Amino acid sequence: MITGRKSNTYWSKEQIRSARRVDIVPLLQHQGVQLRDKAAGNYEVLQHRGLIVKKNYWNWPDQDMQGNPIEYFMYVVGLSFTESMSEIDSLYRL
Repeated sequence: MITGRKSNTYWSKEQIRSARRVDIVPLLQHQGVQLRDKAAGNYEVLQHRGLIVKKNYWNWPDQDMQGNPIEYFMYVVGLSFTESMSEIDSLYRL
């Protein structure tokens, strides 16, 4: 679900900082991503075996990848930076 701004949109440094700090769990739930509750506030993304999300961070040891919510959309979902920011902005209004 790509929403929001045009691809030539300028994102301020503060908006980017804010996007890096958003809670990724509600964002993924809002998009219909299936999560399995794990211990200590961790959630496994069922569509990607071994991918764990928690607060504003994700870790995928099997793929040797980890990062913030922006990077989740870029590296796991395959969106551009602007599309990734738009997805986060659609829920959190950066």
